[in-house]
Amino acid sequence: MFGPVPSRLSGLIQTYIPTPVGRFFSCGIGMAKSKFEYVRNFETDDTCLKNCYIVVRLDGRNFHKFSEQHNFSKPNDGRALGLMTRSARSVMEDMDDVIISYGQSDEYSFVFKRSTNWFKRRASKLMTHVASHFSSSYVFYWKDYFGDQPLLYPPGFDGRVVLYPSNRNLRDYLSWRQADCHINNLYNTVFWTLVQRGGLTTTQAEDRLKRTLAADKNEIMFSEFDINYNNEPPIYRKGTSLIWKKMEETVTKHVELPDEEEKEVLVTRTRRRVSACHCDIVGDQFWEEHPDILEDDNC
Repeated sequence: MFGPVPSRLSGLIQTYIPTPVGRFFSCGIGMAKSKFEYVRNFETDDTCLKNCYIVVRLDGRNFHKFSEQHNFSKPNDGRALGLMTRSARSVMEDMDDVIISYGQSDEYSFVFKRSTNWFKRRASKLMTHVASHFSSSYVFYWKDYFGDQPLLYPPGFDGRVVLYPSNRNLRDYLSWRQADCHINNLYNTVFWTLVQRGGLTTTQAEDRLKRTLAADKNEIMFSEFDINYNNEPPIYRKGTSLIWKKMEETVTKHVELPDEEEKEVLVTRTRRRVSACHCDIVGDQFWEEHPDILEDDNC
């Protein structure tokens, strides 16, 4: 748009190139950026250590109140658990470096493989992305599980990032969360049985269960209400584990023949899909059946 313009200065012919007006403004912005960008030095380095599993755990914020105001069934609401799992699946489908997720009640843990380089392994980026994607999915899929029941206000989830350097550490973490699921669900099951079927108030039920062990709780349910806790649905007792599985699917593909005619043919292909299971992950069997989840400790 602009070409060289001759100019006579001090008897010599010199050439200068006019600069577009917009370029003056861009130079000003560049200088301002250089002047103020020192504030980036206040940011802390939160890069996660290499060769460690990165676990992002989300917990529902004030979900006791949230469940009451949305009339969740007690002790377990299948709709709410299904919605949690659907939201977790959405996170895994978005971030395929998550090798396994485990959820129970209002929490979910997402395990990133050791070699992940998502967001350059920055803890704050990983945590906020998982939390925001999970929360938005929870709202997005609400109607799929609760139908016409309105969502009264946005749910909230807080998150944390923890690193685990070895396979044993990671397995112990997931075992801890599943043990927590069992302890909480056993208590909630007998507590609400005493209230709903035993006619006790919540305060009376709390007093009845003080200082009781797991065996005592099982005995109360079996002897007084003919409930065998071991027959309760595994999703309530074991929680939900989401893993990647290779699955074959058959699709129709249009193939163009030499005579320019199209023909439909069936094609079988293998794809990775997120699959849910409600099984024991404390023992060795689960890990032996899915050896591709954990990476070699000798890294």
